[in-house]
Formats: sequence, C-alpha cells, structure tokens
Amino acid sequence: MSANTRRQPTGEGNIPSGTGHAASSPGDPPGTGATAAVHKAGRPARRFWCARRIPAAIVALLSVAAIGLLLYDVVSVRADRPGMSWRQRLAEELATRPLHDIWMTVGAAVAMALGLWLFLLAVTPGLRRLLPMRQPTGIPRTGEVRAGLHRHAAALILRDRAVRVSGVQSARVDVGRRKVKARAQAHFRDLNEVHADLDAALSKAVANLGLAQQPKLDVRVRRPKKG
Repeated sequence: MSANTRRQPTGEGNIPSGTGHAASSPGDPPGTGATAAVHKAGRPARRFWCARRIPAAIVALLSVAAIGLLLYDVVSVRADRPGMSWRQRLAEELATRPLHDIWMTVGAAVAMALGLWLFLLAVTPGLRRLLPMRQPTGIPRTGEVRAGLHRHAAALILRDRAVRVSGVQSARVDVGRRKVKARAQAHFRDLNEVHADLDAALSKAVANLGLAQQPKLDVRVRRPKKG
C-alpha cells in the first residue's frame, strides 16, 4: 500500500459505523474488528503536502536560461567581443533612472509579488481538495499509512445521506476543510422537522467520514420555488 492513499466512496456510499470494539466477536463478519479499531480512536493526521513540481520546474528553467545568457555575455566580453546591447542598455537604465521612476516602482512590485508567491508556495501544504483522515490505532503496521478523502467524494457521500431524509426533494452539499454547507429543498413535512432530521443524519455521516479534523455543519432547508 502506498504511503499516501485516498479513500473513495464505494458501492452505494455506505459508511461504516463509528462505534464498535477492536476485537470482533465470533458472530461478527470478517473485518468488523479492524474497521471498529480504525473508527474508535485515531491519531490526528497532518495535511498532505504538494510537491509543487510545476512551479519548481518553471523557476528552474527561467533561472537556468537567465544565468546561461548572462554567463555567455560575460564570456564574450572577456574574449574582447562587444557585449549584448540589451545588457548594456539595462545597466545604463538602472544607473540613470531615479528610484521614484514609475518603471522602477512597477519592476520592484512585480519582483516582490513573485517572491511572495514563491514563499507562500514553499510554506503552505497545498492539496486543499484532499482532506486528511485519522490514522488508525490498534492495528499493526499502520503507523506510516496516511489516508485522505477527496472533498468531492465526501460531498457525494453527504448528499446521498441528505436525499434519504424524508421530505427532502433535492440537496446540495459543499465540503470545505473547516465547514460543511448543506442546502436542501423540502417539498413536504414541516421545515423544522426536516431540518432536525437532516441535521442529525448529516452530523452522523460527517462523524463517520473519519476525518482528522471534523468540520462544522451548516444546514439550511427551504421550500422549492413555485413555478
């Protein structure tokens, strides 16, 4: 098994129960004890870090091109050949233009923005669509296994739970790292009753996802528009 795995919904989107015992009884189906051990307790998991291969490759190629061109020009000057006109003009512009010049300000702002962007890429994990899950406890050889659940897959699971609630005609679920927004339309039953049942069903479903950081739930129910 890979060190970085992703958990996807299977079948009808059924989620195993979050309660149970680590050891299965003789009448339990195979694997029940292991599943219960995973959901009973879990160690907090950190977010997945993106390799940032594309930005790193772009920066490396631009750096190699710029350094190679500058080195070629320096070697040409050392060989008693005239330097490139663009470098001579650039050196002259940098030496003569004042600091408050508009082009100097724009160039400094662009350089600062690029540097800040690279710094943020270096210190942030990325992979915002992948939610880390709790690491299982009580199961041998699982210390190095990391599982993640895609936000779209989690939204599909929660939406499937929402439309099963009596009175819900349609539902839309958006899953974030810290918050789950559920918007449903109820075509019969009292809205307060539908809201209570939907909140209870989704709260249980969110808990059973096994996420390392359980997001908050925001549920809203309304009647469909007439016409």
